Amino acid sequence: MYQEVAENPEGDFHFYHGRAAAARFDYPLEWLDSAPRGAVESFGGVGNPHLRAALAPGETVVDLGSGAGLDAILAARQVGESGRSIGVEMNPVMREKAESNAAEAGVRVEWLQGTMEAIPLPDASADVIISNGVINLSFRKRRVTEEMFRVLKPGGRVSFTDIVSAKQLSQSIVNDPKLWAS
Repeated sequence: MYQEVAENPEGDFHFYHGRAAAARFDYPLEWLDSAPRGAVESFGGVGNPHLRAALAPGETVVDLGSGAGLDAILAARQVGESGRSIGVEMNPVMREKAESNAAEAGVRVEWLQGTMEAIPLPDASADVIISNGVINLSFRKRRVTEEMFRVLKPGGRVSFTDIVSAKQLSQSIVNDPKLWAS
């Protein structure tokens, strides 16, 4: 579904996406104006993990489920040349789009093919993990949490936005993976 948004950002989807969604989630307009258009148009997040991430120059930040790359690109600008921004994405088409968007933005982001249930990084290698509307897509949330804490350095932090339901979902929603998205 998120690949569909990236390939056809003007399409009609059952969730907010693109620049309007990012603005709704309090991304600073100057950040959106300076980001590659393709990354902004392909945005399919459910919030803004940067509001509480407090990224600082020199830090290593990992973006789980980085999609077309907007959050990893913004993170790269915040951690600067002395830091590292690493995007983890399982979809090769999206990773390729993210690489292109980062090159257009002129920032250095390392893109890794992988999943959040098996983050392709060594133990204690990240200061911060961010994620935007992706953890809810995993059937193995406990494993995702274990992986995040494995990859975090001692004293590291997590800032993610996601969807949480306080009530039991109907079987029709559970049976339709497209409805799990945003």
